[in-house]
Amino acid sequence: MNKEEYRQRIIAAADRLYYTRGFSSVGMDQLRDAAGVSLRRLYQLFPSKNDVVMAVLRGRRRMWAEGLDEHVRAAGTPREKLLAVYGFLSDWFCEEDFRGCGFINAFAELGAVNSDVADIAREHKVSFQRYLGELVERIGVDPSLAVQLALLAEGAQTTAAITGQAEAADRAHEAAEVLIDAALERAGSDSRGKNSRACVPSDA
Repeated sequence: MNKEEYRQRIIAAADRLYYTRGFSSVGMDQLRDAAGVSLRRLYQLFPSKNDVVMAVLRGRRRMWAEGLDEHVRAAGTPREKLLAVYGFLSDWFCEEDFRGCGFINAFAELGAVNSDVADIAREHKVSFQRYLGELVERIGVDPSLAVQLALLAEGAQTTAAITGQAEAADRAHEAAEVLIDAALERAGSDSRGKNSRACVPSDA
């Protein structure tokens, strides 16, 4: 097994431990045992626990982005692509080991004392909102819709994690439909209004 294979093995073990038990409660000795590597090897690849934590969060950010994009690309119309975000959440919430958003968990546990964790958690949330902004732009409505849809998604994640109810994604999906259709209706009204004003004859 080469260095990169050991590295990925450790990250995978750390991800499982941190996500199920929390970051603070898992020490390097426990991680060594779970990954099946020597403590010397572990510290060679990750000189500190913070290095492991950040590697785990970067990996989770990549998996989230790839999984979300796969769902969205499989959808048809721009409206369906926006709603596919909540289909992605629904599938995730139904996973047996779902424990909520790893970034919210990390921020809640470590954000106040670890600026690296706080920064990557904020970056993750900002990038998600930016991604929604790109999808919203495709349907030609007010950009503020992206913020509203992001808040729905974030609320669904927290609700599902605390209550254990995967149906939170379905309720968020229903609310998203209302918001999207209302935004499309407003955009259509604005467009019709502009066209009608353009057709009013002048007095000249």
